[in-house]
Amino acid sequence: MGNIFKKLKYLSPLERGDHQQINKGERDWENMYRDRWSFDKCVRSTHGVNCTGSCSWNIYVKNGLVAWENQVHDYPETSPEMPDFEPRGCPRGASFSWYLYSPHRIRYPYLRGELADLWREARKNYPTALEAWQSIANDPNKMKLYKEARGMGGFVRSNWDEVSELVASSLLHTVQKYGCDRIFGFSVIPAKSMLSYAAGLRFVQLMGGAGLSFYDWYADLPPASPQVWGDQTDVPESSDWYNAGYIITWGSNVPQTRTPDAHFLTEVRYKGTKVVSIAPDYAESTAVADTWISLKTGSDAALGMAMGHVILKEYFIDNPAEFFIEYNRKYTDFPFLVTVEERDGKFYFGRFLNAKDFGRDDKHAEFKHYVIDEKSGELVIPNGTMGDRWDRQNKWNLREENSDTGEMICPKLSICAERDDVVEIDFPYFGNDRGENATIARAVPVKKIKTKDGVKLVTTVYDLTLANYGINVGLGGECASSYNEDTPYTPRWQEKFTGVNAEMVIHTAREFADNSLKTNGRTMVIMGGGINHWYHADVIYRTILNLLMMCDCEGRNGGGWAHYVGQEKLRPIEGWARVMTGTDWQGGAKLQNSTSFFYFATDQWRNEEIDTAPLVAPNVKPRYRHPGDYNILAARLGWLPAYPSFNKSGQKIFDEAKAAGFEGIDGLRKFVAQSLKNKTLEFAWEDPDAPENFPRRWRIAR
Repeated sequence: MGNIFKKLKYLSPLERGDHQQINKGERDWENMYRDRWSFDKCVRSTHGVNCTGSCSWNIYVKNGLVAWENQVHDYPETSPEMPDFEPRGCPRGASFSWYLYSPHRIRYPYLRGELADLWREARKNYPTALEAWQSIANDPNKMKLYKEARGMGGFVRSNWDEVSELVASSLLHTVQKYGCDRIFGFSVIPAKSMLSYAAGLRFVQLMGGAGLSFYDWYADLPPASPQVWGDQTDVPESSDWYNAGYIITWGSNVPQTRTPDAHFLTEVRYKGTKVVSIAPDYAESTAVADTWISLKTGSDAALGMAMGHVILKEYFIDNPAEFFIEYNRKYTDFPFLVTVEERDGKFYFGRFLNAKDFGRDDKHAEFKHYVIDEKSGELVIPNGTMGDRWDRQNKWNLREENSDTGEMICPKLSICAERDDVVEIDFPYFGNDRGENATIARAVPVKKIKTKDGVKLVTTVYDLTLANYGINVGLGGECASSYNEDTPYTPRWQEKFTGVNAEMVIHTAREFADNSLKTNGRTMVIMGGGINHWYHADVIYRTILNLLMMCDCEGRNGGGWAHYVGQEKLRPIEGWARVMTGTDWQGGAKLQNSTSFFYFATDQWRNEEIDTAPLVAPNVKPRYRHPGDYNILAARLGWLPAYPSFNKSGQKIFDEAKAAGFEGIDGLRKFVAQSLKNKTLEFAWEDPDAPENFPRRWRIAR
């Protein structure tokens, strides 16, 4: 603490040379320690970092400097059944003031020396800042001079007036010469400060630039969440852990990464809640667990599949749990019909059966999918399909109704009892124990449905799931006769991948499901970066999410999945999002996923070593062999925003459309579509090294 004492003009008795005073037994020197905790004022602040804790702190200030910080203890009380949120804080927050006075902290704006010389000389010779910057930006030798100096240090001190003028003029030049979508802004997580994040990105948006994402770039956004629900990790806040009856911490080290909330995990154990830690290492979360399942790193999907095998066999087939059956009938896609297609003498599962298959010309008919109504035996479209989201919005709900007639229905999970035939479907197999391009032939019941294109074979998602997990329902094919059979995805099969004993898997799966039955779904999995940062994280997550949905846990207090990404609960999200994106002043925002941006902008695509052929399912062929081609496909089909969008600026495209006689926004759309078809306009990512397609301005903040 010596540095801060000197800043506060405190010297120890020894530093003052008061040896005699101490030796005489005088006590004045103790004032140093008393004064250490004196202060001029106390202000309220928060330590907002990537843990999203946003803990409240009292900051004690003396002589204009932070002397120390202390946790606030005036959080509102919760209900009598719940522990209070406080004390909130951690050693990181308690020591944060030392960062304020670090010698490495930047206190002034700096310019690269070469650029500073060029800019200061140009400002002397040109009447406006814009012209000064243009004299540099349009001179290849000057640009090369300061860009080649990057990475070598050499910064010189500047001031805010100088750098603000330089930044503003470079922005204007970029918009005029290249187009506004060559401007980019990047900032880390909004939870650090919603205000500063919104201010920075709003400026970029109002300039016509694009905001870059942050979660996906450092692998914090679980891709399985939007894959399964179309939503970015909307999970319970941490106090809901206290409502759980059974908790698995799976790849999430709660005491370390959720320090201010970790007490909810330890406190719920006093209610009798069991905590299981699934982690290869003895982590902090393992120390507060009742059971530790130490599996081999990266093998979590195998463990999840084996647990799913047990749950499906015992709670859906052998002794069906009505609690689970009804939930999955209503809230999952288990009852929906999927086409079964034949290719080269083999059968494969296809897509959802939809209204377009029957010649219906409804709006978005291809997104209105069918189930079989158990009451009438008829094919019906239930409420809540994606087609209703954009067409019949009064049907955009989960009521068990025929969306065409409004009659109550009971979707059928399995067609096994009413099957017309049994076929062996080739399922892709991603284990490494059967060689490359392995598949598993598993028997599935099918029904024959007459469509406008002839008779189609269909089955349900539920029947496909049973087959994929290797559940024996008496249809033949490669399925498991017992848990001890080494067949994908039995408890015995997973042993060679995870190193976890099969009996432990069976026991844990039963605990998981039994607790849900006894507590009405209050089984919870706290998931985190330990499993999210693997290449196939989406597969790992989805095996776990399947367990929660099978056992009626998702969407219940004390149940479902909890993920630290979802802990951010922004109360003013609607207003904040409008301010942040600038959509209170203009139309749609320009938002770009950072991963694709860097992939093209930094020429990572040139050094790509991954061939997509081994990555696709073994029962299909890849459309492309290079990952970059899939990125461009996604941009071309409108699945993924791509900036810069085209090889021409927006203003130039607008001018060309107007000259060609295309008026208004509809005319502009037709002109762009026509230009893309005849190749007079191209996507920028198709030729990322062309100078007209370069990103030109990148604002990195916070």
